[in-house]
Amino acid sequence: MDKKLISVIVAVVAVLVIFAGIMFGLGASQNPLGPFNFSVDQVTLGARFVFVVVGAAIVLGVYWFTRENEVWSVGTRQVVYMAIGAALYAILSYAFNGTVFIIPSISQVTLRPAIAIPMFFGFTFGPVVGFFTGAVGNLFGDALTGFGLSPEWSIGNGLVGFVSGLVFLFANKKKSLDTILYVGGALAVLAVALFIFNPQQANLLYFDAGNNIFGDAPISVFAAVSILLGFALVLIVRFVFAKNEDIAAAVTWSMLGNILGIGFAAIADIWVNGYSLPVTVVGQFLPAAGPNLVFAAILVPLLVAAYSAFQRQSGR
Repeated sequence: MDKKLISVIVAVVAVLVIFAGIMFGLGASQNPLGPFNFSVDQVTLGARFVFVVVGAAIVLGVYWFTRENEVWSVGTRQVVYMAIGAALYAILSYAFNGTVFIIPSISQVTLRPAIAIPMFFGFTFGPVVGFFTGAVGNLFGDALTGFGLSPEWSIGNGLVGFVSGLVFLFANKKKSLDTILYVGGALAVLAVALFIFNPQQANLLYFDAGNNIFGDAPISVFAAVSILLGFALVLIVRFVFAKNEDIAAAVTWSMLGNILGIGFAAIADIWVNGYSLPVTVVGQFLPAAGPNLVFAAILVPLLVAAYSAFQRQSGR
């Protein structure tokens, strides 16, 4: 059997085993295991795991149709990067996933500058590393917060890192960028259109202490503005750094990874939580994906530049 096939299958199966072990082994317990709360809603457990499997199948499907590309080589170095990336993402996600940075939404959505970690690891070390970093890192990061797990969102974070690394499928990175920008821009505009036609979607995390009422305020216009602002920043970085192929490609593909990965998680909640498409897009996708794009445009270029400087200094 082909070595690349084996390595990719092993990496994806490892993610599935970790998720299955936690969801079905520890998910029923409401008691924290040390600093970790691995509880999962048992009513929707099956539906959530279905989307974990779907996310893994997407990774294997993309691999199968592009299996000749060297980007799929997974060796000891990549395994080390997976462990480092997942640990960094878990710790930094926990640091920014508390109640202080909550964004108006219908679920636990917070400002997450740490999203730059799976984006960077995917772009720098390949899609398999990005997938593991985002999925496993987010799973343990959520467990550290104490709020319990939403595994379909962890897999969505894995897809953020995975798509960010698909740039290596193209021999000429620059030729792919315009197409990626068109696709990302179109998806962002469609999401904002849903906001325009559903401006009264309730912010279910809003709490009116005086009247003891939750959800008595609409989602802020910030949700729609932030994704447009983020996309505008991505465009600026793309063209300001047009001569720096790595930075331009990293921020552009991270943008697409963010939109597709967070979009996957939000759409999964149509079946998991019974949300309608407008509700999950306006109430979850926009509040999460918008700020993520801003962080992608600012932090991913910094990480790529710092790593390039490190490589030059170390002679790699």
